[in-house]
Amino acid sequence: MYSNYFFRMPMYPMSNNPIGENSMMGMPPYQEDSRQDEPSPITGFGTSGEPDFLIQPGPPVQDDVNYTQGYLRTKIGEYVKIEFLIGTNLFIDKEGVLKDVGISYVVIEEAGTGNELMADIYSIKFVTLFENGPTRP
Repeated sequence: MYSNYFFRMPMYPMSNNPIGENSMMGMPPYQEDSRQDEPSPITGFGTSGEPDFLIQPGPPVQDDVNYTQGYLRTKIGEYVKIEFLIGTNLFIDKEGVLKDVGISYVVIEEAGTGNELMADIYSIKFVTLFENGPTRP
């Protein structure tokens, strides 16, 4: 069984603690603020102040070429061979013209039949892009 150490952990601040009065709670000692009557300035979205976030939002996953979806969107219309990993050891490949790329899927027009095939983007392991353009190599 697991031993119970809760009896050793006090649930109240220790007054004789050399680190600080409220160190058990992770808070600094309470100090009354004399500026309570002053309204705080409101900044952020929809106000005249600066945004209150440090990092500006970037382009979505579909537009950023640092993500698979964004990169494949730049190759729409080209002939591709996509290899999928099914399970732990089964590879299936599909060839055709890349038609569309979504957040979680790709659509290719199969080379032999002309049918459109939608596939899960998260099972893609390899994509071969042919230099011959949108025609079959």
